[in-house]
Amino acid sequence: LLTTGCASVPTIKDTCTTAIMDKIGTCIEPAESVKLPTHLELLELPPADKMPIVAVYGFLDKTGQRKSKDGIASFSTAVTQGGESFLIDALKTAGQGKWFRVVERTNLDALVRERQIIRSAREDFANQEGNEDSPKGIQPLLFAGILLDGGIIGYDTNIESGGRGARTLGIGASNSYRRDVVTVSLRGISTLTGEILLNVQTKKTILSTGGGYDIFKFVDMDTQLVEVEDGVAQNEGVTKATRSAIELAVLELIYQGHDRCFWEIEEKQNEE
Repeated sequence: LLTTGCASVPTIKDTCTTAIMDKIGTCIEPAESVKLPTHLELLELPPADKMPIVAVYGFLDKTGQRKSKDGIASFSTAVTQGGESFLIDALKTAGQGKWFRVVERTNLDALVRERQIIRSAREDFANQEGNEDSPKGIQPLLFAGILLDGGIIGYDTNIESGGRGARTLGIGASNSYRRDVVTVSLRGISTLTGEILLNVQTKKTILSTGGGYDIFKFVDMDTQLVEVEDGVAQNEGVTKATRSAIELAVLELIYQGHDRCFWEIEEKQNEE
């Protein structure tokens, strides 16, 4: 859709310009740590005076959309299914890890079983040694005052598209773009009363661009045709955009909690 024709196929060496070639010539992409603007803004938040304990049970994909493929019934989802991982990372990023105390709830069964194994092993060790002073129990689990819930509630594709092109004397060039949007919702619920204390919705634009050129010429006394086409397309990652939207939701949740006097941000407090 976004290219003017059949794009040239790059070789392994072309795709490894920024990668590492091992001894057998295989292309190995280096690890990449993505720092988005929202991520940096979360890091720059001043630490909280009192870190609230929050729990995340899940952050589901509620769009129900599948990846679009012509003539193929695809079962792959259009957006990531690991939203809770991005949400937990955003919570631990805020204020360089000094804003929220996040308790493990996404894999609670494994955590409870492991604690039972530790308790049983300590009791057996104490009985074998006959030492009554040896520890038998373990510390209790922390309980969260705020439950964070929500999900990816929208993925709108091709909400805006366009392009430009020109041709003269058999030589032409063109470019095009398409815009998609992913929307997430995040809310904070009081575990004591069940009341929804905070609720925010954020969205992130996903931009895809493409361009190319072509040459169509008759040579050798108009008896031989020469035709050249080339093009390239760049698509912003849906996963990266979803992460950015979730980080923005956490940031807006912190600001909303400040406005409703659930906590205070030091910079705003000093300005007042």
